Amino acid sequence: IEGEDYRFLSEADFVARVKAGEFLEHAKVHEHYYGTLRRPLIDNLRNGVDVLIDIDTQGAAAIRNCGDGFVQDALTDVFIMPPDLEELRRRLTKRRTETAQQIETRLKTAASEMKHWRDYRYTIISKSMEEDLQKFRQIMGAERILSRRLILQ
Repeated sequence: IEGEDYRFLSEADFVARVKAGEFLEHAKVHEHYYGTLRRPLIDNLRNGVDVLIDIDTQGAAAIRNCGDGFVQDALTDVFIMPPDLEELRRRLTKRRTETAQQIETRLKTAASEMKHWRDYRYTIISKSMEEDLQKFRQIMGAERILSRRLILQ
């Protein structure tokens, strides 16, 4: 949803904001620009809102290494991956939303990204949406009660 899940920018505006340092991370993936604006993310975190960002391994590494202690302390990175590439192929084919060539491109990208699973604090081997969500909620529940995150009155 525009303005809620995403903010759609023209290419010129995107590039200008990159140059101005407004992005925490950014990349061009499959001919599209993606990025995470720094200010909205930090504002939400300061207001106690959990922020969920769906990004690739390059973006996750950029955030991990962003040099902003506040962001790094707030970070809980979770890598969600299929059991194997054949299962991913089956799932993508079943969706019927992409061409065979697009599926091959996604599989190639996935194979490369799956090599980075150990870079993440948590990894979920995807089984079903319900089970994945349950595991994710357990991770977030544990993260909320970490001693370093508690603020005592």
